[in-house]
Amino acid sequence: MAKKEEKKKPNVHESLEGFNIKINAFGEMETTIPVDKLNAFLNENVEDKKLTGGDEEE
Repeated sequence: MAKKEEKKKPNVHESLEGFNIKINAFGEMETTIPVDKLNAFLNENVEDKKLTGGDEEE
């Protein structure tokens, strides 16, 4: 017998509540939040290692 998989909501930041993304048949992204708003959120909350020097592996 196959086990039923329960769909759990992932833990997300409250600013991104209700965010969903999928790729349609043409390979285009469809999101519930405008891409500009998503980019603004990422700019505020994620540190870019390339701009700050980050950890360099040699």
